[in-house]
Formats: sequence, C-alpha cells, structure tokens
Amino acid sequence: MSRKRGRAFVAWLAVTALAASLLIGGGFWVANYLRDAFAPPLALGCTATVGSSSYSLAVDQAENAALIAAVSVRRGMPARAASIALATALQESKLRNIDYGDLDSVGLFQQRPSQDWGTTQQIMDPVYSSTAFYKALDKVPGYVDMPLNDAAQIVQRSAFPHAYAQHEDLSRAFASALTGQSAGSLSCTLPPATAAGSPAAVEGAMGAVFGPLSAAAGPSDVQVQVPDSLGWAVAQWAVSNARQFDITQVAYEGRQWSRDDNKKYGTNVGWQSADSAVPTATVQLTLATASSVKH
Repeated sequence: MSRKRGRAFVAWLAVTALAASLLIGGGFWVANYLRDAFAPPLALGCTATVGSSSYSLAVDQAENAALIAAVSVRRGMPARAASIALATALQESKLRNIDYGDLDSVGLFQQRPSQDWGTTQQIMDPVYSSTAFYKALDKVPGYVDMPLNDAAQIVQRSAFPHAYAQHEDLSRAFASALTGQSAGSLSCTLPPATAAGSPAAVEGAMGAVFGPLSAAAGPSDVQVQVPDSLGWAVAQWAVSNARQFDITQVAYEGRQWSRDDNKKYGTNVGWQSADSAVPTATVQLTLATASSVKH
C-alpha cells in the first residue's frame, strides 16, 4: 500500500470510529430520553395495607389522618378511637381542614362554634379539633364495642346518621398503621424533595401531636428515641408527613422507607429491609439537604 493510501485508510478509520461513537452515544441519549419521556407518572398518595387489602388517601389527607391518629396515641386511647375519628373526618370534610361548611361548621370534623365546640379559630387548629372530638368520644359509654357509625353519630349528631359506616374499612387500615398497630404497613409515593428539610420543624410538629419526645437533631437528620408502643406510630407519621417536611428516608427496627425508591410503574416500593445501623428503639429520619434537592 502506498504511503498516500495508508494515510487515507487511517483517516477513514478515524472518521468511522468517531461516527460509531456518536451513534452509540446518541443511542444512549435517545434511550434515556425515551425512558424519561414515556415513564409512567408517579401515582402520588399514601397507602395503608392490612392483610390482602390496601386503601389509599391523597397526600394532604394522609397528613391530616396522621395528625388525628397521633393525638389519639398521645391521649392513650385505643386504635378503635382513631378509626372512629378518621371515618368521621372523612365524611365531614374529606379529611381536609376546611374553613366552611353547613351553617357555622368548620374544620376537619365540621364542628360548630354555636354548639360549644370552641371558637372558629380554635376549631381550625387540627390538634384542638381532634382533641375536642376525642374528649366527646371518651364520654360515650362502650364506644369501643359499638358499631363505628353509632359511636360517630353520638358525637356528631349529624343529619345523615348512617353516613360514617361507608368509611370504616379505610379508616381501620389507616388507624392501624398510624397508631403503630401494623408495622411497616403505610407507604407514600411522593415527588422528589425540592427544598432542604428543617430538623427543628420536624421536632416541633412531632411534639405538637405526640407530646414531648426524646429527639436528637443533626444538620439533616432527626433520631427519635421511642418506646416499643410508640415506634411504628412515629415512623409512619413521618412517612405520611414526608412531603411537607422534606423527609427523604425513615428507618426503624431494621426496615427503611425511602422517598425516591419507586417501582417502574410509578409507586413507592414501601418498607424494605435495611442494613443501616440505627440504634435500638430509635426512629431515624433523614431530611433533604440543599445539595441533594432536585430543581
């Protein structure tokens, strides 16, 4: 081969290699683009599973459900009380803290200032309104053993006295998870965090509903020391509130929920076994940091 032809052949090889690399790189880019473009959207919401049955709430509803259940735990009431309260709030407000309703009814339970439930401002505080509901329920003799609908109606005195029963199954599932009776039974599918979390805000919110807790906060984590009876209630409260407090991970008793660990069809994988060394009797919350958030 002549020297001229040799140089031409080498140039041809170089061009061919460059073209191949561009095609391969472009192929990967196209594949990644198509994967992202046609990936199913996240099925945002929270799900509680009991046995073979699963029930779902929107994220804001689950946040309110977690608050209502936590107040029952703080008061030392049975999970049945939380079931009755959740069914009532689902019927009255769809588990949303609304500032309107029939006549002067407001809040999660549509309580009325004119019927001595408190002032409008007080009732619009979910902790206050939940506490008021439980105080009234506590005065119902034998409420634990009576039909859920009947217990709710005695407290509420609704014009639709049989409406609460339709929410019983869902309410029982979320009450069981959020009072800690069912371990690792609640999971939320959420978008990626877009802001750094505040350990102080998490501590404050937990204390408002559960009462004083022994917690140690780091720059981007909170470790809560809990008795066995409270552990799963705190852990699943944290999952339910992961969106508003920018929590990315919750770990307890060798299991872990991770915000960004989603299945290919758009739902979170739920609680998984974890090797992380979380101290015994401790719920560990990991929060998003400024460097980790996605904009």
